[in-house]
Amino acid sequence: MNGSASPPQPHPHPLRRAAQNGLMQVEGWFDSAFGPKLNPLTQLGALGYFYFWIVAATGIYLYIVFETSINGVYDSIEYLTVEQWYLGGIMRSLHRYASDALVITMMLHLLREFVLDRYRSVRWFSWFSGIPILWLAFASGINGYWLVWDQLAQYIAVATFEWMDWLPLFGEPIANNFLTRGSLGDRFFSLLVFLHIALPLFLLFAMWIHLLRISRPRVNPPLALAAGTFAMLFLLALYKPALSHPPADLGMVVERVSLDWFYLGFYPLIEIWSAGWVWLLLVGTSTVLSILPWAPPFKRSSPAVVDAANCNGCTRCFEDCPYGAVVMGPRDDGRPFPSIALVSADLCTACGICVGSCPASTPFRTSTQLVTGIDLPQFTLDKLRKDVDQALARLKGESKVVIFGCDHGNDIGKLASPDVAVFSLPCIAMLPPAFMDYVLTRGHADGIMLAGCRENECFHRLGVEWTELRIGGKRDPYLRDRVPRDRIATAWLAPSEPGELAGRLKAFRDNLMAMKISAAKDGEKEHSHVS
Repeated sequence: MNGSASPPQPHPHPLRRAAQNGLMQVEGWFDSAFGPKLNPLTQLGALGYFYFWIVAATGIYLYIVFETSINGVYDSIEYLTVEQWYLGGIMRSLHRYASDALVITMMLHLLREFVLDRYRSVRWFSWFSGIPILWLAFASGINGYWLVWDQLAQYIAVATFEWMDWLPLFGEPIANNFLTRGSLGDRFFSLLVFLHIALPLFLLFAMWIHLLRISRPRVNPPLALAAGTFAMLFLLALYKPALSHPPADLGMVVERVSLDWFYLGFYPLIEIWSAGWVWLLLVGTSTVLSILPWAPPFKRSSPAVVDAANCNGCTRCFEDCPYGAVVMGPRDDGRPFPSIALVSADLCTACGICVGSCPASTPFRTSTQLVTGIDLPQFTLDKLRKDVDQALARLKGESKVVIFGCDHGNDIGKLASPDVAVFSLPCIAMLPPAFMDYVLTRGHADGIMLAGCRENECFHRLGVEWTELRIGGKRDPYLRDRVPRDRIATAWLAPSEPGELAGRLKAFRDNLMAMKISAAKDGEKEHSHVS
């Protein structure tokens, strides 16, 4: 490799790499079908919030007409479903299917973050806080099925309390209250309604905690995606409306029910296994999920470091950090700036995005050592400039190209050659726009290719987006207008697309050669005209 790279990152386990490649392949199909910005697999968190609000809105309507007496609860639901099918029935069906969609979205979101290795290091908090969300979401859904008080609700109630009675918490078995007619009163359903309001509120609170350490979380999907998924749920509600089983009868044993497998899939295990084994399965699974971020231990890179003498408190690193690791605090060094950037070591992932945002991060500075306002101690900007200078001095050929890549993207080392220099960064947004200016305007290279994660799938969340905005002059620090954009190519690709990256490099170099030939011909014409 004739360039340089950031400190080597640990390679994923072969099984994880295979899973990542498979996931990237599937997400690539969705990109082709819907476009990167509307890919539902990259918007799972936002879709989860969207489904929650559908459940909440439809639940409010259902609550208005819900009868909490033991003799009226089933009839009120039947009235909504049958006689008021055009509104109440649709509301009930939307409530049901949005709840199922919430479960599917949560599980896919959990699986995706695990496969992409986005649950360790400083991301442990979001992963760990997601475990209570799972329990609260399932408890809310199961509680909702009780409110219908049909035979399915009876089956769930009896099975649930027989399962809970295994724990030595209650003096008398709770399930005994569901064995005879007349054993329940109106107060029971008032309690269920209270729980069905309280549990979603706790769920919403847990969802808020889940995002505390994430800067600029996406809690709203794009409008087109939201409209499309809502239309899908609405059509499903019309095609297959949610219906009740026959009314509950505590004087009989329920023998056959149709389960909602998204919420009630583990209930058959209560019948097959003992209650203790089911508790072990659920608690054991939750425990394993909770300790995953620390098994095995994650070797973290050193956090970013602020140089007070070069920090003017501009807040750009604060604005750009994807994890809220940079905050602004008061200065105490007597310099004429009101604030200074401060880095929380517990939150910093050493992605380098803050380095790329600092106005002092410019290779044009004439000092012997390039010192910027904020930097990575294990991979300084000064080292990057020296490596770039050395690599540029060795470049040969008719179309010299510099590739800046991302440690979490494609392996750009395979593209190195006498006329191609490669540099891998912790995140593509670590590269200050001034470095592109430096390479191109001084004639060191004919073109620059930026190779990062696939659009909307950046490992560090905002790296690709910030880079695009900086090049487009829409976010500080801007790429100067004097830099020819046609000499900069971007390749936002998944790590599983090395062939595509090589193809884009070839096309870019061919384009550079065509521009060089065209410029030479124009020069000859101009010279001939002057003569």
